[in-house]
Amino acid sequence: MSYVTTADGTRIFYRDFGQGQPIVFSHGWPLNADAWDGQMLFLSQNGFRVIAHDRRGHGRSDQPATGNEMDTYADDLATVIDALDLTDAILVGHSTGGGEISRYVGRHGTARVAKMVLLGAVTPIMVKTADNPDGVPIEVFDGVRKAVADNRSQFYLDFPETFFGFNRGVPASEGLRQAFWQQGMSGGAFGQYACVRQFSESDFTADLKAIDVPTLVIHGDADQVVPFATTGKVAATLVPDASLIVYEGAPHGFPATHQDRLNADLLAFARS
Repeated sequence: MSYVTTADGTRIFYRDFGQGQPIVFSHGWPLNADAWDGQMLFLSQNGFRVIAHDRRGHGRSDQPATGNEMDTYADDLATVIDALDLTDAILVGHSTGGGEISRYVGRHGTARVAKMVLLGAVTPIMVKTADNPDGVPIEVFDGVRKAVADNRSQFYLDFPETFFGFNRGVPASEGLRQAFWQQGMSGGAFGQYACVRQFSESDFTADLKAIDVPTLVIHGDADQVVPFATTGKVAATLVPDASLIVYEGAPHGFPATHQDRLNADLLAFARS
């Protein structure tokens, strides 16, 4: 078990294996680094070093009552990158992780970064506001918070229906459902509850505009969790050097349901 310790004493778990140019992964909510098994195994077998951490409050990392907000998440990621002295890194973020790597650039720049990948990311902002009238109503996120507080174990069994698109024709996988539950329950309720506000209400517009490295945006157009029209489609216009790939019919959890296609696209982008 490998850990780095942040400035406030929080231990952040990470996985690190393979050799070559580093690819650093940031996971979605309420998961942990295990969500990247398919990508990390494949890319490590194709000449890359792969690193993924568990966000504070999630997985095997500590579960403090403080720092459960996006700026600190980004600083925790910086602690991992700096501790491992990574350079020329490719940052890959799914969902909340896409916000995390964007905020990392907004706060720490791209001196250690060669490329970025945003997968089904919550960028630039998810919640409906006066400036984002087509966003997701706050009541949806209030419902997620209530589900976490009331019975998060049951919620993590139910949520895969929409996360992976099982309710929209994607073949149901009990393995994916159980893996989602296990990863969710390995984290702490306090940090996961607090994180809902961070992935839903954080505005990453300025962070996206600060990204000055080649960036790949991939999003499923059947995403029921992070709607493509107001996130991925918009994010690709805000990053100065971005390209967009739309996975037709793909759900939010496409890194798992479309693993082979995504792995091929990541490998091609990393080698380009």
